[in-house]
This record gives sequence, structure tokens and C-alpha cells, in this order.
Amino acid sequence: MKEYVLKSDDFLVSQTDAKGIILFANDDFCKIAGYTIDELVGKPHNIVRHRDMPKAAFKDLWETVKSGKIWTGYVKNSTKDGGFYWVYATVYPMYDETRQAQTYLSCRRKPSSQEIQEAEALYKTLR
Repeated sequence: MKEYVLKSDDFLVSQTDAKGIILFANDDFCKIAGYTIDELVGKPHNIVRHRDMPKAAFKDLWETVKSGKIWTGYVKNSTKDGGFYWVYATVYPMYDETRQAQTYLSCRRKPSSQEIQEAEALYKTLR
């Protein structure tokens, strides 16, 4: 499996509805995940979920943002071609006035090698 290592200026952004369906994805997200915007919009965000990620991490993410709080954490995602990449994610709950609905904005950047190692070690205990 090939790892894509983010560049220091990569900044992945996506917006989902309350059910995790992608409403928006920026160019960096599309490029790194290997999907076109049309392949992502309307799909569940877990289209990029990597099988190594423990369900407990996403349970915590959803519980946090649905309570109105900001969630941060390290996430290993899959690329369309079967590779993977790590991000440090910050997920913001927000009310979208245009859609008149609760949405979630996820902003992701490159984590350090040490942060990835620590996340991998923690996630092995969470299966």
C-alpha cells in the first residue's frame, strides 16, 4: 500500500451534512484522495475511511460535533487507488444558513511523523 505524504502547505477541506454526506470538497482533498469533485459530492465521507481506523475514533468525533463542540484528531484515510494518507483533522459543527441545516466542516493538515506514530500506537489499543 502506497503512502501519500502531505506537503506542508496541503490543506484539505470538506463539508458534510448531519449524516456525513459530502456537500463540498476542495481541490487539495480531491487531489490527495484521488477522486474528482463529482465522485465525492453526495457520497458518505467514509468513502475515504481506512480500515485501520478504529470505530471508537469516529464515535468520539460524531458525539463531540453533534454536541456542538469542535473535534480534533489524527485520521488515516484511504485513497481511491488503495493507498493511504494521514491528516490532523479539526471538525467544526456549523449551521449552514443557505441549506437551513446543521453541517460539519472538516479542515485537515499534515501531521508530523511523531504525531502519526503516536496515533498509530493509540489506535492499536482501540480496535
